[in-house]
Amino acid sequence: MKPSLPRLQRCLPPLLILACLAVAGCSATPTPGPTGAGSSPAANGAAGTGPGGAATAAASDGTAVKSASTRQPQAGSGRRAGSGAQAAPGPRTAVGTQAAPRFRGSVVTGRDAVRNRVRWSWRRGCPVGPVELRLLRADYWGVDKRVHRGELIVHRDHARRVLVVLEKLFKAGYPIERLKLVDAYRADDDRSMAANNTSGFNCRRVSGSSSWSEHAFGRAIDLNPLRNPYVTRGGRVSPPAGRPYANRARRAAGMIHANDLVVRAFAAAGWRWGGYWSGSRDYQHFSSTGR
Repeated sequence: MKPSLPRLQRCLPPLLILACLAVAGCSATPTPGPTGAGSSPAANGAAGTGPGGAATAAASDGTAVKSASTRQPQAGSGRRAGSGAQAAPGPRTAVGTQAAPRFRGSVVTGRDAVRNRVRWSWRRGCPVGPVELRLLRADYWGVDKRVHRGELIVHRDHARRVLVVLEKLFKAGYPIERLKLVDAYRADDDRSMAANNTSGFNCRRVSGSSSWSEHAFGRAIDLNPLRNPYVTRGGRVSPPAGRPYANRARRAAGMIHANDLVVRAFAAAGWRWGGYWSGSRDYQHFSSTGR
């Protein structure tokens, strides 16, 4: 009959196992290694040092355990590593990329392309006929930061150059409120300006004069007229709702300032800005003649 072990000696092996589990995170009884720290392949796999593990076993200083708990899985694996670390992202070009919108613009040709669109803005006796005008269709950035399709009528001699200007404004992200033919407002210039509509040809006289406006020749464009009003020497503002923008020290979307990208784009096409006039200033107005 074997002598019975003291009570403390009988309890000692289970206490050592519990201590190992608590310190090293073991899920099975460790196999004693050279240092008594559990270095067998089976123990390593269970403790997380082998493939698929979540923590390093038997680390005496805690550094290895911390490294394992923050280790990232391979890109696209979708698994978590250690204590809640997320999977690494995939290729940068695979998610969240979108090609920048490309400008689309054209000069519409054909005998009736313009004639059918100038019911209100042209009449017999105007200085040019529909055959001398061209309809432009072009993309533009709206104030809502979306791409829209607009229309503009100008003289045929300037159609291509104006289309290049519109492309430059589009690529620069310059916002335009509306780009409709003035016929959408029955050729009423006041209504078109009040709607902040950018327009070109309109067979009309200069306000308060018997002379033809440059718009009547298709040689002028009014751009964002509400944000770029006409301001007389005496302080009258047209359109009236544009009065807050008569203060040209302001910086608001769609406003035009000296030597900015809009002025430079038109200047490259040979067009001049009414904001440079002496006396009265027409901040919305660009023309090929400077008038």
